[in-house]
Amino acid sequence: MSERTVSQTITRRNLVSLPAHATVLEAARIMTKANCGSVLVMNPNGALEGIVTERDLMTRVLAKALSPDKTVLSDVMTPHPHCVTPEVTVSNAVLIMIERGFRHLPIASVDGKILGVFSVRDALPREIGNAVSFAEFHEQINDPLA
Repeated sequence: MSERTVSQTITRRNLVSLPAHATVLEAARIMTKANCGSVLVMNPNGALEGIVTERDLMTRVLAKALSPDKTVLSDVMTPHPHCVTPEVTVSNAVLIMIERGFRHLPIASVDGKILGVFSVRDALPREIGNAVSFAEFHEQINDPLA
């Protein structure tokens, strides 16, 4: 059985995006309405500038007691997020997420068009297991004491 690619895991739904000057409150509302865990921050030309996740809202806004209706996304977003192409396998995407410590990966075409967002929730248990095995293997071969 061949492994799924990240493009096979996303549904053909609208991308959730806002401009950098939108407020955190607007982002929270649109994420809640769309039932998703992230919002893409796009410039007027449609290029990806950053990403804001539910974890960002907790750690960069709530924990710092910032006002959601006054804080703009450009102040709390992760700028220039790592993206993957549609052909990346789910296990490789999860491996990237494990190694880099994030849970959302924008999927971009070769020409930079954003096609969707892959979330760790989109992976099947066996795909996550494969990624964990790869991560453990990478850790072992990179450990100078091993």
